[in-house]
Amino acid sequence: MIFSSRPFRFLLGGAVVAAAAVTGGGVAAEAPGTAPVVEGPIPGTLPGDPKAPDIAETYPWMSTDVASKGYVEQEFYLSGEADAYSTTGELIDSDVPYRTRVIVRRPARPAKFNGTVLTEWQNVTAGYDLDALWTPEQITRAGYAWVGVSAQRVGVDHLRGWSPARYGGLDVTGGGRFTTDQLSYEVFAQAAKAIRDSRGTVLGGLKARKVLAIGASQSAARMTVYYDAVLPKTGAVFDAFANIVGPAPARKGAEPVFQVLSETDVRTPARRPDDDVFRRWEVAGTAHSGWHGQNYRAPILERDLGAAPAYECARPPFSRIPLHHVIAASYDHLVRWTNGARPPSAPPLEFNADGTKARDGLGLARGGIRLSQMEAPIALNTGDNSGETFCVLFGTHIPFEKSRLDELHPTHGRYVAAVVKADKDNVRAGYLLPADARQNLRDAAASDVGKR
Repeated sequence: MIFSSRPFRFLLGGAVVAAAAVTGGGVAAEAPGTAPVVEGPIPGTLPGDPKAPDIAETYPWMSTDVASKGYVEQEFYLSGEADAYSTTGELIDSDVPYRTRVIVRRPARPAKFNGTVLTEWQNVTAGYDLDALWTPEQITRAGYAWVGVSAQRVGVDHLRGWSPARYGGLDVTGGGRFTTDQLSYEVFAQAAKAIRDSRGTVLGGLKARKVLAIGASQSAARMTVYYDAVLPKTGAVFDAFANIVGPAPARKGAEPVFQVLSETDVRTPARRPDDDVFRRWEVAGTAHSGWHGQNYRAPILERDLGAAPAYECARPPFSRIPLHHVIAASYDHLVRWTNGARPPSAPPLEFNADGTKARDGLGLARGGIRLSQMEAPIALNTGDNSGETFCVLFGTHIPFEKSRLDELHPTHGRYVAAVVKADKDNVRAGYLLPADARQNLRDAAASDVGKR
């Protein structure tokens, strides 16, 4: 889903808030402290021109069509004062002014809102803000609100250059004094305070019952620093954390943490064991940055950057095993977890005695959560690849030849039955949502697999 500038190194506002009482992994009450100033919604929508001098003629970076899903997209400026922290949690400076933006996608009708806000730390490894965990089908189907937070210098610097009229006044460096994201932890946390504000400005009047922190890859690493080193010195503003395709905290805190890893991200059999506030799921055949996210973002990046990135990898890239299906299931579990219902554990990926990843005769990884696309395979999907720049994160997708498909799936009916069985098992285990299982069935039934 997200890129990292180095292989396998996965690379929040205002006053410090006092600790809130936490029960069952959730925030029992709003942490005291100064909430940021909220401006907006900012005018300007698609179609528009990022370089227009009038802000009303511009549009938000990576704006997307959500109206067809019954959603509204709006953008806001957040400003306030944030404390600066090192990656070890050392307080470097206090009350440093900042100004950033959040992009909000929420149900248009209050009745559709499920009460939970997914607050994403925007990933900046590619050099710009990336809404890595925005999956329109799953998020809008469930009725979540999604808020993307621009917490880091690289993303904000890109925004400033991309549309000076819209973003020229943003700054998360304290006027250039803190250029390695020392303010990012409290900027992210203050976004949560704005979401929790009883006036509901950011959410268009919706009232958030649960606020989850979510982040992928480098953003998961930043959230890990926040959870381990900064959060103990400030106070609870998030109910729980979803660390996706990246590191997870080592500290055992009050707020539950759900770590979901692709096959790419699991490089060793050494793991933090599950406990009453931590879960780790590993999904066989998936890639750190797979086909679904690439396919969704390509036309948007072509619009906003002039061209989507292209890569020459050693093997055909972009695993098509839908990691986002498992991530969607983890969100639902995380919400229930804040109310005391612990999620299921999952089998880990398997390793050989020599430390290499165990694979079957088809080259598919053994162990882990096994979606129907792995249990009834029609292609070699792995988390491994190599080549230029980010290829190491894309995994592999190589369709099987017809002779192999005929061997694996002698008839269409047997193929569809295998998909149904695998999905039923995963729904029963809690790794897959029923709606995604139904879509898998439709896709399998419409395919030519097993037909003569």
